[in-house]
Amino acid sequence: MRIGYGYDIHQLAENRKLILGGVEIPCVLGLLGHSDADVLLHAISDGLLGAAGLGDIGEYFPDTDPQYKNSDSAELLRIVNQKIQAAGYVIINLDCTIFCQIIKINPVKADIKKSISCILGIDISDLNIKAKTMEKLDAIGQNKAIAAACVVLIKKKTI
Repeated sequence: MRIGYGYDIHQLAENRKLILGGVEIPCVLGLLGHSDADVLLHAISDGLLGAAGLGDIGEYFPDTDPQYKNSDSAELLRIVNQKIQAAGYVIINLDCTIFCQIIKINPVKADIKKSISCILGIDISDLNIKAKTMEKLDAIGQNKAIAAACVVLIKKKTI
């Protein structure tokens, strides 16, 4: 078994969609980034790649490559999942935290879990999503950013 950790943070900006875990959430601000800036899916991708010893998402989908401009992070996560499967691993579970002051995550948590379980092809019971505010401290607490962290457990496939 192998453990991985992923983290991502993106600035909030006007005229952008807010997408978390592959779900578009109504909000006056969205996340700024080269792709759709889905911090949760980026954290999951990094956690999975790290657990498998396969680097990080910047190596596969660099923000300097125009090919990935406005890309769908759900599709990027599908590619990451294929890479860890090709390396002989399966996902055991994911434990994710979204750090956000501007919106409440609980009303959309079930939708996010369903989205991620579909993207990765895992049982929804193998996925946990938590949300934390920053008590109005730092950039997240002042509604300037949203971050996400994820711990993943994977294991080698058995034949």
